[in-house]
Amino acid sequence: MNPNLRYCALTLLLTSLIPQAQAQSFEVISIKPNNTGSGSTSESTRPGRVMDTNVSVSEVIQSAFGIKDFQIAGAPGWVASDRYDVTATTGTTKDLSELELQPYFQALLADRCKLRFYRETRELVLYSLVVAKNGAARGATKLIPHPGEGESSTNVSNGKDRTSISAKDIPMAHLANILGASLHRVVIDHTGLSGGYDLSLDWTPEPPAGSDTSGESSGPSLFAALQEQLGLKLESTKGPVDIIVVDNIEKPTDN
Repeated sequence: MNPNLRYCALTLLLTSLIPQAQAQSFEVISIKPNNTGSGSTSESTRPGRVMDTNVSVSEVIQSAFGIKDFQIAGAPGWVASDRYDVTATTGTTKDLSELELQPYFQALLADRCKLRFYRETRELVLYSLVVAKNGAARGATKLIPHPGEGESSTNVSNGKDRTSISAKDIPMAHLANILGASLHRVVIDHTGLSGGYDLSLDWTPEPPAGSDTSGESSGPSLFAALQEQLGLKLESTKGPVDIIVVDNIEKPTDN
């Protein structure tokens, strides 16, 4: 097919999909600038409710399309630097999964940020999340199958010296997505572990490039923590990665 015709066909396909995504939208949305200067962010989901504190629009885009920050191209700098508190209700009491919430975030971005975009595919480094030797499959881990009681929840805390995940009834695919956000890489679940798990994971994030690393680390790296605390492992590989190219985006209106 002629490259121009292929591009037009792809554009028409994406355009046709946007109204379907927007058919599911948040019932009530509050977006307020966060000027605390805090380096910590938190994300929390409950049945019918989403609460993100001190997050960037880049992180909202990542939630909307199931991607990481490095998969966003063409966006202005404020998309990653400006911080917001986002609270939204779905209008349902159902505990929506990360995938089920994507069209809600897509509708939010289209309505409040006037997002327009197209997609590309590039060959990039990615990781496979697998069970380590003597790991989760053999019980030497704090990765506990959810007993089926109580609400599902996932809380991520990002600090300068410590990052932690505390979750109940979290699928491995969701954990892989959270890990990918910390690593700035795509992480694919290849554990073979089905169902939801209760877990806690704590590690020390890698310092920014060029920063002083002379002090002693206060905790394990993500790679070490995964094996020590959950019996899981990340293996490096390569593969095609979807990229969102931003054509237009505006700062969300305060409310």
